[in-house]
Amino acid sequence: MLGALPASGQGFAPMTTQVVWFKRDLRISDHAPLANAAAAGPVLPVYVIEPDYWRQADTGARHWAFIRESLVELDHALATLGLRLHVFKGALPEVFARLHAACPFAAIHAHEETGNAWTYQRDQAVSRWCRQTGVAFNETPQFGVVRGLRNRDHWAGHWERRMKAAPIQVSDQKGIAATTMRHNAGDEALVQPLAIDALPLEGLGAGATPCPGRQPGGRAAGEALLSSFLAERGQTYRQGMSSPLSAAHVCSRLSAHIAYGTLSLREIVQTHRQRWLAAKAEAPHSHWARSLKSFESRLHWHCHFMQKLDDEPSIEWRNMHRGYDGLRDESHTDPERLAAWINGRTGLPFVDACMRQLAHDGWINFRMRAMLVAVSSYHLWMHWREPAHHLARLFTDYEPGIHYCQFQMQSGTTGINTLRIYNPVKQSRDQDPNGIYIRRWVPELDALPDDWVHEPWKMPASLQRHYGVALGEDYPWPVVDHEQAAREARARIKAHRASRDLAGESARVRRQHASRAPAPQRPKRQRKSAAAPGQGKLDL
Repeated sequence: MLGALPASGQGFAPMTTQVVWFKRDLRISDHAPLANAAAAGPVLPVYVIEPDYWRQADTGARHWAFIRESLVELDHALATLGLRLHVFKGALPEVFARLHAACPFAAIHAHEETGNAWTYQRDQAVSRWCRQTGVAFNETPQFGVVRGLRNRDHWAGHWERRMKAAPIQVSDQKGIAATTMRHNAGDEALVQPLAIDALPLEGLGAGATPCPGRQPGGRAAGEALLSSFLAERGQTYRQGMSSPLSAAHVCSRLSAHIAYGTLSLREIVQTHRQRWLAAKAEAPHSHWARSLKSFESRLHWHCHFMQKLDDEPSIEWRNMHRGYDGLRDESHTDPERLAAWINGRTGLPFVDACMRQLAHDGWINFRMRAMLVAVSSYHLWMHWREPAHHLARLFTDYEPGIHYCQFQMQSGTTGINTLRIYNPVKQSRDQDPNGIYIRRWVPELDALPDDWVHEPWKMPASLQRHYGVALGEDYPWPVVDHEQAAREARARIKAHRASRDLAGESARVRRQHASRAPAPQRPKRQRKSAAAPGQGKLDL
């Protein structure tokens, strides 16, 4: 909200003040920008609510709700260092320009962000403003992503070195100086910070789908999840991550905390490795040791996928493999099919259950995410862009660098990954054999026995009357014949490939984005049930 701050020279050290710009790094532990700023001069912690960002098609109200809770906790953590968080609302770099007019500062310290195109352009604008103003703009890596990477040949080594480095303990800094800002109501050209306890509760985010089951934000919640996962929940992680019946419990559920930086990835990796070493010492081939090994690979591949978007930002809006341009019509998406998919009304019970759980909770396990994308891309034959925006709004843990690469991977537009056209009925019978999950999220089918709950469209009219479920009234007929739709999708893709020379572009994609080496300490052989991370298994 535009308003007022102190006149120049009131309550700060001119031109030595160091702004710490928090973006997707809402913590004080293992926070290099905060430590660097504290070593250079008086510190001014800043978070900026940018209205234009929250109008983007991939933002959701549930994202802001998680962030808001994390900001409140971040302010409390900063208070232990004698600092306070200043939250402003407005456009960047305009907010920084007005802030600089009120309190001249020498530098802005921030983490690098692998965000969407909007945040990339915003960061460029801030960088230009800093150069023009003579303010240093110091960015440090947030994950294992290497900015300006020329090739992938030694990427795994970069990741390992960063994860092994000692976490930066800002709390060990002595005598952090705080920039004190006093309100000057007479100067309306400046900016007024928002009170932490008065941050907006709603009105931010392009999608406002209610999310009563959303995970709470804040570092304390993230620490509790990491502790419980490594103490008990993760023991059957490897076996239980694929089924929505068990995944919510056995997965770490840390993905949102990684996305918004309430915990650093390095903290998670190092804490996890301590537990993993203990498990291997106790019993090298136990469920614990195998599950923790599997989790390690997911932490590695988290950054592998983010590196792709950092290297090629256009992955957000165009096909990674340009030879697949024209495969699907981007200019038109069938509104009825899209609505059925969005609302969990496709007539495919397991698909609808997954979409409804995701809308309610803001999270679902990876295999089910992949199935939802496959159904939209192959069975419903929709271009990936609109469905990608919708799922981005639903995922509380939305991470652009992972999201768009995974969406293209599951939609068959990378040119280097195996097509995965999930059979929704097979997935239903494999992952929810007794229909427990379906009945929870699709209560219209609660009365059906196990034999019919997976494929209710096969019930004769007499059984529909018997069980009190009238297809077309109580629950929709399938929007497509899923088996026929899958055959047609394969035929379309085969014809598209046959009509074009794709080899050169496939080589480029592989050269730029394919993994050069396995994840650290990856076993030489894996059972088929534990799909290699390169296939996109990213359950965290």
